[in-house]
Amino acid sequence: MPMPMPMTADRLDREREFHDRAFSEQTRAEVGRFYSVTGALRAWYENALVERAPGAQALEYGCGPGSAAYLLAEHGAVVTGIDLSPVAIDLARREGERRWLETRLDFRVMDAERLELDDDAFDLVCGSGILHHLDLEKAYGEIARVLHPRGAAVFIEPMGHNPLINAYRRRTPHLRTVDEHPLLMSDLRMARRWFGGVETRFFTLTSLAAVPLRDRPAFPAVVRALDRVDAGLFRLLPPTRRHAWMVGMVLTDPRPGEAA
Repeated sequence: MPMPMPMTADRLDREREFHDRAFSEQTRAEVGRFYSVTGALRAWYENALVERAPGAQALEYGCGPGSAAYLLAEHGAVVTGIDLSPVAIDLARREGERRWLETRLDFRVMDAERLELDDDAFDLVCGSGILHHLDLEKAYGEIARVLHPRGAAVFIEPMGHNPLINAYRRRTPHLRTVDEHPLLMSDLRMARRWFGGVETRFFTLTSLAAVPLRDRPAFPAVVRALDRVDAGLFRLLPPTRRHAWMVGMVLTDPRPGEAA
């Protein structure tokens, strides 16, 4: 997979334009069928956020009408949400108002690699499918800088090793930006330069085989069974983890100065 390019003005413009169009025109709707098998991943992510939400100052990377900010606010967090796309931020604000949560939400257009936020300001930082759009050295450094020493960062991201998934990505370039880079195992290890604690959990390998059954009554049971197969594979055969579609990350003990 391509390595991230520096966040130049051209790259910023490409990312902003792609996501403005994706949010306003629903250009990525066709990938929804694949996310139908990610229930275990979403449950892990939401549980990780809910247990840390009460009383937290939270920062969400990447916002929109499907933002986790609403879940966090409903469970007691005060949330700052950022996105490079003004369209995404506008939709996020409208959804917050619709849910009567606007007093606990603050959505801003912002470059995730250059956060206009104070050091140690957040108990929780989170995001879904955002880090693989960023220069990881800058992103990890900024997360570590704004995260409170006793806080945690929770992210879910696509992985970039599986040859079949990568073949699909190559056939559908219109569904992604030219600059994105699904994470490699080396990217996960890199996080240890900024965080004393790096926990990972891998999801979705054999469960992708259930996608063609998504309209069948047996679909939920098949996905649950294949999720159990995946969990067993990842536990008993660690080398299979690199071929997972998704990874969940929990980053703790931020050390922003040591990697500078």
